Amino acid sequence: MTDHRQARAAFADLHRTGCFVIPNPWDVGSAAMLKHLGFRALATTSAGFAFARGLPDADWAVPCGDMLAHIADMVGATDLPVNADFESGYAHDCEGLARNVRLCADTGVAGLSIEDATGDPATPLYDVHHAVERVAAAAEALRGTGVLLTARCESLLVDHPAAVEEALRRLPAYAAAGADVLYAPGLRTPDVIKAAVDAVHPKPLNLLVSSPIGLSVGQIAALGVRRISLGSGLNRAAWGGFLRAARMLADHGRFDALGEAEPFDALNGFFRTHGRRTDGRRTP
Repeated sequence: MTDHRQARAAFADLHRTGCFVIPNPWDVGSAAMLKHLGFRALATTSAGFAFARGLPDADWAVPCGDMLAHIADMVGATDLPVNADFESGYAHDCEGLARNVRLCADTGVAGLSIEDATGDPATPLYDVHHAVERVAAAAEALRGTGVLLTARCESLLVDHPAAVEEALRRLPAYAAAGADVLYAPGLRTPDVIKAAVDAVHPKPLNLLVSSPIGLSVGQIAALGVRRISLGSGLNRAAWGGFLRAARMLADHGRFDALGEAEPFDALNGFFRTHGRRTDGRRTP
């Protein structure tokens, strides 16, 4: 518990001033490499884990128990704080959500996010009243743990007819209900990003940048964003390299794209030094 408390305190400190990038590894190896590159916190990616399992990134395609085991594995991969992408909490009702949130906190995460998407195309978002109740239930379940709660509004991802306006309406309500960090995936332009920052102030806003949006980390920080996550971006970049090489071989019988691969000796040497030991513990 001491290590978890330290990671949680460090994670909270990162949100108080400035802006930091929280990349999303999908396995132990990518987590170890991201720590080596100097990042100060990590976040899981439900998509990255689902794709590795041969599953879509759909609500609960990965069973809750499997996701909790993956999150625990990612917490154990490094000593960095980890924020869990916990989708919609694997329950529609507040009681089930609170139970699952407590189970997620028990993995040792420093933060977790829940979203307001239902998974039902007919009604893709929870009614705002119920969505607020869910945030309040999750916040109460985490009371006293030191785990930061991120509340996500998915309106821009579900083709809501007034997606930005709905996000700007919901995010302050989620903040008032007890969310520590606010997040609306899909914000892309400076004016909209700044409007979201202002709407949730003084609480921090997480901005998703999973593809180029024409803004640098410095420019995003200047808008007042506290945290930048990459979602499935790094995982899809890895898939992109894999598919370029595989398609060139399948379609043209050529191996040229393998020349873009990271050298074997570099990766093998890194994991020999920084990877897990054979007893499952981390190498210092």
